Amino acid sequence: MSISIHPKSVKNFEEATENILNFMSKLININTLFIAKNDQKVNEIKKVINKEQTLLEEGSTLPFHETFCKVSVDQGKEILLIEDILENEHTKHLNVTASLGSGSFIAIPIYYEDGENYGTICGLDTNRFEFTEQHAELFQTMSSLLTYVLELDKANKEIKDLSVPIVPLTKGIAILPIIGHISEYRADIIIQNTLNSSMNLNLEYMIIDLSGISQINNSVSSYLLNIVKLLKLIGVTPILTGFRPDLAIKTMKVDVDFHDIIITSNLESALSHIGFVLNKK
Repeated sequence: MSISIHPKSVKNFEEATENILNFMSKLININTLFIAKNDQKVNEIKKVINKEQTLLEEGSTLPFHETFCKVSVDQGKEILLIEDILENEHTKHLNVTASLGSGSFIAIPIYYEDGENYGTICGLDTNRFEFTEQHAELFQTMSSLLTYVLELDKANKEIKDLSVPIVPLTKGIAILPIIGHISEYRADIIIQNTLNSSMNLNLEYMIIDLSGISQINNSVSSYLLNIVKLLKLIGVTPILTGFRPDLAIKTMKVDVDFHDIIITSNLESALSHIGFVLNKK
């Protein structure tokens, strides 16, 4: 009998944390595994897996100084192993220890590459748990992996922002230059960022410059129409400009209707349509 395993794709840091905790839960039989984020003031449980007892819930918060996570962060990059929270000098006086009654705790901080602390990845049990060297290695490995995923997530967000460089021109007017190839994934990013920026900037007009677009086909035309329709729905008037001759010819061949869409030859014409006049001084 053959078993096929299909790798599970991960879109962001949040999905990665869920997958990692699920994987870890198969390798260590501790009651609760969780990932917490802190800003040195508040400790928030971002992801958690409870087995028998529900010790923690996602979204719950505590003052950072009242948590086991702070003990881990204070220790630095080394793994923190506490087999009895009632006996450990750093945890025995905490309120969280009193509420748990007893137990064991394992943790290691998660860092960004620049050394800034994100939070911690931890294991908790109200019963005494005997930690092994393999358990320590597991947490250390997953902490390093999460650092890598954090940086990927950060870079991905920066790329998203760069892929939709909305430029405010004056009150109520902005320009969206679309450069390169438009895939379905990128179209979704453009739509989301364009709508958010339109609302935040209280726009009346969005000039969409297509002079940097690499190709036009039915899919790309449909993406553009979706952007135009959604802008209209929120009260923003879209103006398409920058159709190069080669794009104009290809546009005539695609099965998409650009009727009732304002199209101008260049940015100056688009601004003129709105009522602006450019004078050289």
